[in-house]
Amino acid sequence: MFNLDRVVYADVSVWHLILGVTFVLAGILLMRFSSTYLKRALKEHTDRDQLAVIIRVINYSIITLLTLTVMPLVGVDLSGLIVAGGVIGVAVGFASQSILSNLLSGIFLMIERPIRMGDSVNIDGVEGIVDTIRIMSTTLRGFDGLFVRIPNSKVFTADIRNFDTNKVRRVAYTVGIRYQDDATEAISVIKEIIADDDLALVRPKPKVFVDELGESSVDIKVWVWAPAQQWIILKRRMLWKIKSELEANGIEIPFPQRVVWTQQSDL
Repeated sequence: MFNLDRVVYADVSVWHLILGVTFVLAGILLMRFSSTYLKRALKEHTDRDQLAVIIRVINYSIITLLTLTVMPLVGVDLSGLIVAGGVIGVAVGFASQSILSNLLSGIFLMIERPIRMGDSVNIDGVEGIVDTIRIMSTTLRGFDGLFVRIPNSKVFTADIRNFDTNKVRRVAYTVGIRYQDDATEAISVIKEIIADDDLALVRPKPKVFVDELGESSVDIKVWVWAPAQQWIILKRRMLWKIKSELEANGIEIPFPQRVVWTQQSDL
């Protein structure tokens, strides 16, 4: 019967050699699998050079882990190397902490894909269109035309509002009318404007309703949905149409008003 505990040399047994070979084969398979998966997942989101860097970093990490695992099994003492590597690692770690954080965040962003190039987004208060997603940073083209570079570590941990993920987006107005005006007529006028606009969607269904009785006006809420790419077009033109049509029907948007009561003294 084959004895797995038989010592081959020093303190290394046959079992240790089998484990070492098994770990090496598993590491090779893991590197091939990770390389294939990353090529498929990231080929549309990063260029070839950046993808090669990502795969190389992951492969080197797997090789390092294999070395630290297999060497003790085959009788190589790594204690001195670990101490020296630890000192160097601490020094390099402090120097490259930000770089490594941005690198890993960039990889996770490309895998998770919460944003894509061309999306209109708000990242931690910065609004714009995603221009590029690189390994270390993401660049937004602001709505004012300026470019903003954001480190990927900040993008990955920030609250992201993606305006283009959903195919439709809601336009919302609050329209105030005078108390003496007919709110039912105003709602009817607004609904006709919505029905005549080719960008206003039927589903989700638009909603127009009295929301609040304010100090100077009866406030009417207007909710209407539009395709996400044409949302801003509808938002801009419909507000002016509402104002013009209401005024054409004798319904006015009031100025702020206050009623002041005075009391005359008998003295």
